[in-house]
Amino acid sequence: MSGGAQLSVTDFRRSARHPVNHKVIAEHRRLGDIPLVVTNISAHGFMIGTPLELGRGERVIIRLPHVGRIEAHLIWNTGDRAGFQFERIIRLDDFTTMIEAIQPNSRLRRTR
Repeated sequence: MSGGAQLSVTDFRRSARHPVNHKVIAEHRRLGDIPLVVTNISAHGFMIGTPLELGRGERVIIRLPHVGRIEAHLIWNTGDRAGFQFERIIRLDDFTTMIEAIQPNSRLRRTR
């Protein structure tokens, strides 16, 4: 039996992604606090541009502005980039408020 989550992943890669450069501290059950840099984010998950020694299915908890603490599962990892899926979808109003907080340059925000 593997130690990671048994994920049935729906392909959310077509979700609107917002480019960001947001530093977070991820909490991992084995490794403790891990500094990460979120490079893009959607209501379904995020990508980091930080090397990471985790396997598919491992879980982290991050804190996002307005959303608070949210758990995410590692979906893919190339060594220097990794993609995570949130345990739940972030509601549109919370997501919009969060994006305004972490992406202050309105020219970078996608229009709805």
